[in-house]
Amino acid sequence: MLSDIHVQSWDTQSHAKFSAALQDLSGINPNSDTLVINGDLTNGMPADYAKLQELLKQNPHPKNVLFSMGNHEYYKAWFDASGAWSPPTFPNGETEQASISRFLQFAGTDKVYYDRIIKGYHFIFLGSEQYRQSDPNNLEDAYLSKEQLNWLKDTLKKASGSGKPIFVFLHQPLPYTVAGTYFCCVNNRAVIQHEELKSILSQYPQVIYFSGHSHWELKLPKTMVQDGFTMVNSSSVVQPWTDDGSGGEMLTAPEESEGLYVEVYDDEVRIQGRDFYRKRWIPEADFSVPVKR
Repeated sequence: MLSDIHVQSWDTQSHAKFSAALQDLSGINPNSDTLVINGDLTNGMPADYAKLQELLKQNPHPKNVLFSMGNHEYYKAWFDASGAWSPPTFPNGETEQASISRFLQFAGTDKVYYDRIIKGYHFIFLGSEQYRQSDPNNLEDAYLSKEQLNWLKDTLKKASGSGKPIFVFLHQPLPYTVAGTYFCCVNNRAVIQHEELKSILSQYPQVIYFSGHSHWELKLPKTMVQDGFTMVNSSSVVQPWTDDGSGGEMLTAPEESEGLYVEVYDDEVRIQGRDFYRKRWIPEADFSVPVKR
């Protein structure tokens, strides 16, 4: 379970960190069932997706690879025709649908929200359907349409009959929940429809909701929070952030890289934080979520 890998075609550090994460996870268990990359795969450029595909081919990983759309998948709109970063000319001819289509083609899905069943367990993926072209006030927050939220209600209802945990993935976290959400959530949002989303998920205590976006490192308090259901922060492969101790946040050392390793048993879901740089577990991020049947 990875997020915020931020692979860019020119950024060799992002290539090395993502490759190291895949190799480390394969060393732990070469027979893992699924790899999830929960948003901010790229910076939205075609060359970024091509490089990410190349890295996946070059490194070991599970057969099932599933993706969610992050805010950075919309970032081609910030670059001009020459490939230079150009906020004054935003959106530089890029439409939201073009960014979405590029992601869908890479991920092999029809919509930014979809579900998969793996070994009898339900994996539900949500994704933002708008960026700033529709409304500048969207900022970097996830916009979930009524159609998507109604689909989520129906899908959760169907999934709940199994009595098993339900895994839900959205790049953006709910505000004022897991680590970093007191900083990343401009206007107290991160998810524009966060109140409705939380209300829906709260009906299903078996939900485990994974998010990224904040990049906050896994050893910090509130990596996992339980409030009606379970919420888990996944840090960042390319660059974790941390609490600066003075009410703000700051980068960790440039070599740092983190993610999660998740094991599913009949009676528990075990979630462990992994330090990919040192190839070791993060003891502060070792959680067990009981399965209640």
